[in-house]
Amino acid sequence: MNDPDTTYAIDEDTHDQWAFGTSFDDPLAGVDTTLVDGIDAADLAVYCLMLADDALISAQRLTQWCANAPELEEEMALANIGLDLLGQARLLLARAAAAHPAIVPALPDDSPVPADDALAFFRDEPSFRCLRLVELPNGDFAHSIARLLVFATFRLATLQRLRDSRDPVLAAVATKGVKEVTYHRDYAARWFRTLAGGTAESRFRLERAVTAVWPYVDELFIPNPVEQRLAATGAAADSAMLRGEFDDVVEQIFRAALLPVPVVRAAPRVAGRSGRDGTHTEALSHLLAEMQSVARAHPTGAW
Repeated sequence: MNDPDTTYAIDEDTHDQWAFGTSFDDPLAGVDTTLVDGIDAADLAVYCLMLADDALISAQRLTQWCANAPELEEEMALANIGLDLLGQARLLLARAAAAHPAIVPALPDDSPVPADDALAFFRDEPSFRCLRLVELPNGDFAHSIARLLVFATFRLATLQRLRDSRDPVLAAVATKGVKEVTYHRDYAARWFRTLAGGTAESRFRLERAVTAVWPYVDELFIPNPVEQRLAATGAAADSAMLRGEFDDVVEQIFRAALLPVPVVRAAPRVAGRSGRDGTHTEALSHLLAEMQSVARAHPTGAW
């Protein structure tokens, strides 16, 4: 297994980290991306897209709080959570492209856009594999906190298991990501309790947010064939097996907030399809239009 620090290596002379630099260097440069025997390349690529798209779209939503958060401190906290997720997304997109190059959108021969950026900016909505939960519009602060709590609790449970993945890149991303997402979950949990125990208005807004977010919780644990095939090889975490842990954590947080865990009807799927299958809410199309507009207008641009 690769040293996690290798995957996240920082060159202090070149400053090529994605969030802080402007180069197009391969984020997996120097990392062994050889496929382990028994792991299907196409399945691994799709699974990496699932994890990457969850992080990428969540990061995009969190950056929309810049200049809009209740306090400067919270604006910085949300931005940093977004940067953590953006870093995870870049590594996972690069891993998907390395595992199965055919998934990378075709671009003009003179385009300098690397594979991870091509996957982020030049795929159409049906090619995204994110959960519908992360697509939901920000709403008010309480809504974003409720959504972040659900997502971080689910993602942390996933990453904890992926630390033992037979794929070295997934294992490295997960080992680093557990530390990051532990903070994300704790941040959301603290604000969840604060809003529940604050004013009548803050509690009302939180209750309303929970009601809006909770219909998308069941989708997190719907068995996915790609995920299950990879889990059988020791490469992936089977989300269907995470529900008990998720419920235990959420129940503790709700109990501390003196709120009941909601019992709501799950958001309907379309012909049995949901986010993992490329069927999304209308909100994703609007988000992608904003996120991808510059890259699509200038596919051969460099900056």
